[in-house]
Amino acid sequence: MNDPEGELPMIKQYRDWIQKSPSENDPERSRFFTDGLIVLDTNILLSLYEYTPAARQQVLDALRNVQPLLWLPHQVGLEFFQNRHRVIIGRKKALEESQRTLRNKISDAKKALKEARTHTQKMLIRYAQDTEASSKLEKQISDKVINDLLSDLSSTLEGQASRLREYDISVSPNGEGDTVLSQVADLFREQIASPPDPELTRRRVEEASLYRFPNLIPPGFKDAGKGTALASSGDFLLWEETISHTAASENRSHLLFVSNDTKEDWYQPSGEGRSEPRPWPYLKSEMRMRAGAELRIETPGTFYRGINHFLHAEIAETTYAEIDRASVGAVPTSITETAAIRTQPPPDLVAAALDAAGLEDALVYATSNTTHRFLLLWWLIGATTQLGRRTPTDEEPDVLFMPATRATTQPDPSWVPGVRLHLGEWPYRSSSWIAPWFADTINASSVRDRKILQGLAAQQLAFKPRDIQAD
Repeated sequence: MNDPEGELPMIKQYRDWIQKSPSENDPERSRFFTDGLIVLDTNILLSLYEYTPAARQQVLDALRNVQPLLWLPHQVGLEFFQNRHRVIIGRKKALEESQRTLRNKISDAKKALKEARTHTQKMLIRYAQDTEASSKLEKQISDKVINDLLSDLSSTLEGQASRLREYDISVSPNGEGDTVLSQVADLFREQIASPPDPELTRRRVEEASLYRFPNLIPPGFKDAGKGTALASSGDFLLWEETISHTAASENRSHLLFVSNDTKEDWYQPSGEGRSEPRPWPYLKSEMRMRAGAELRIETPGTFYRGINHFLHAEIAETTYAEIDRASVGAVPTSITETAAIRTQPPPDLVAAALDAAGLEDALVYATSNTTHRFLLLWWLIGATTQLGRRTPTDEEPDVLFMPATRATTQPDPSWVPGVRLHLGEWPYRSSSWIAPWFADTINASSVRDRKILQGLAAQQLAFKPRDIQAD
């Protein structure tokens, strides 16, 4: 399979469908970083606003290593300018909200301590008839004592919250003061596409809307019906621009496309012997057929590690962590067990799920296994909506896996029998199988959280809608 020229015609023609998923160790990978074309999706450029100044500088320095290979499609440039202000405002709002949230939490803490004191006083009077102890408690834990107790802690927290203002990006609508914009412009210079002819854009939108999307031909078919036909065709317009430019580029036989987008209209879901999704083979075949170039699609973390490996860019591990964190925005429309492992759950959804389930925040750190943690948190996000504990957000993905199943046969060699869970807490001990990540979490959780988790899983098994599967 590694020598296309020596293959039989049928094997050669359809080799993209039988080749393994792209590996970071592919021998040909280096060519994409040294003499190919590199196209960065809009989300890669917008992510620059999400980094800390130090990480942003490292990323921009890394991109300068491949500057001669970069090319900016018009569609990417247009979306970048349409969305950059929204991203900046969103960042500013989040920083402002963090300070308000902190003040509210401190206020809640004071209120909770006072309520705890009052509750204890009532119990002392009701059951012990001890008015003296009740009065003494009033003096020991007075409002002033509570305020003084939380004062130093509040000052420390507020000091850190104020320091976050240093990371704000304040720019005017015309771009003044936006150092990110100026550095991105300097990065691409003249290597940008001109706007395509309006008639050509119209034909491409019609092709997407009338032919490709109804037939689920990648890329972009998941956006069908979202807004106007033009707005929903953004991925396809980008794809067509890229193919046309690559075909017209001399001595460019490799194209590297970098994007956060791993939805099913760019990535073929796992299955048929594959444990991980992969870029659709159709895309590689189409690029080769129409532009005569080999295509490689990478996520930002993999791409920047590639620059580091092949071109010796200096990127710190803390910066890779920021790159991966900023990639969280690209959440698939549905989450299978495989997708959960490779997709960090958004913090706001995690917080909402924990609150809806009545679980402690410390549960997030119950297990040191990152894979098990991601699986647990995604399951909680899905379970709390499926069981009516909370209302899902508009963009929230469907979670399509469960932590347990009732079956006579073991669904996977790694799953353990239900008897491994605690007697009296799990109703299906003799007739169920438990996912290893769930068993691991249960064993590491507090008694309180353990009971809540098992209760949710048991309710979900009893409910079990048709679209949830024990993956």
